[in-house]
Amino acid sequence: MPKRQELTQEEIEIARIRIPKEGEVLGAVEMMLGGDKLRVICDDGKVRICRIPGKLRKKVWVGAGDLVLIQPWKVQSNERGDIIFKYTPVQANWLKRKGFIKTLQVE
Repeated sequence: MPKRQELTQEEIEIARIRIPKEGEVLGAVEMMLGGDKLRVICDDGKVRICRIPGKLRKKVWVGAGDLVLIQPWKVQSNERGDIIFKYTPVQANWLKRKGFIKTLQVE
């Protein structure tokens, strides 16, 4: 009977990675503004004020320097957005290696 190959934690994280879809932008958190708002430098060259929606607020802790996935608002799409996903450092490194991150400087 063949032995099952065990996946490492890094392989599991990469398997669960969220690729940006149409209308979504990658961004790096620049500064916490208070409450649930953050200033995010986006990969399309814009700086947006983004909020953490209620379903993520208590589950995900976002800090300065984190790579996040942004959903720009329909109104004020160049200035505002919602954070819909936070990437781990392993996932951020994978996205950078695969060319998804174009202009951002991510650690």
